[in-house]
Amino acid sequence: MNHIKFWVVSVLFTSLTYAQGFQGIAYYQSKTSVDFNFGGRDMPEAQKKMIQERMKRAFEKTFELHFTPSTSIYKEQVSLEQPGGGGGMMFSMMSGGGGTYYKNVQEGTYSNETETFGKIFLIEDQLKPLAWTMTSETKKIGNYTCYKATAVRAVDTTQMTFRMGRPPRPEAQKKDSTQNNSLFQEKAPTEITITAWYTMDIPVAQGPAHYWGLPGLIMEVSDDRTVLLCNKIVLNPAEKIEIKAPSKGKKVNQAEFDQIMKDKVKEMSERFQSGGGRSGSIMIRQ
Repeated sequence: MNHIKFWVVSVLFTSLTYAQGFQGIAYYQSKTSVDFNFGGRDMPEAQKKMIQERMKRAFEKTFELHFTPSTSIYKEQVSLEQPGGGGGMMFSMMSGGGGTYYKNVQEGTYSNETETFGKIFLIEDQLKPLAWTMTSETKKIGNYTCYKATAVRAVDTTQMTFRMGRPPRPEAQKKDSTQNNSLFQEKAPTEITITAWYTMDIPVAQGPAHYWGLPGLIMEVSDDRTVLLCNKIVLNPAEKIEIKAPSKGKKVNQAEFDQIMKDKVKEMSERFQSGGGRSGSIMIRQ
């Protein structure tokens, strides 16, 4: 019953905004918490702190969402890397640079142009709606009154542990019998709760990244370790927004892309096991 009410409200709002030719740009800041395990390796505290700070900066990004009631396009605002900030971290090979995520909520499709391991892929597939549970709880984000909604999703094998450099010393390995020299450790799928805050002042079923399907723009979303928060909105900008689906890259569906990622992770893990790696590890969840 709650679901039916939601879709009735959503359709009514969307119909109104279609008639008005509604457009907008929302700016989001992302923060991702990362577990760094030094695996018993001796390292000065100052060096540990420096590595942790670099990791923190690497996962703090700014994004733009250009949206209409039916379509949206989500891109990272790419800035020049600070000197010495990269450190050659191999996680950048995984996440790639930038990327474009296009959603058509009217047709129920998406296109995700992403660079991974130095290759560009164009993932095209059907949008999968989340079973949102809406509440009456509210809070203010800027000048907008926002309502809370939650959903549950499974965490799959994109949750990985990253290992780099030389293997730990034998005495460190004895202390932690669970430690191995694998590049990535895939974790068993678990369920996590997603918390979103949306505003009906902007009645579009859009949101950052792959989030959508609420009767208002998603202003904030917390997905396990990542928080996306809208800090600026421009409605009906003077220059008309043109939203086009991305077209570059090797075309695959989501299942095909996931399999490519699993195969590549396995390949790199085996290569690293034979070549050795440092004992530090980073927990990354996407």
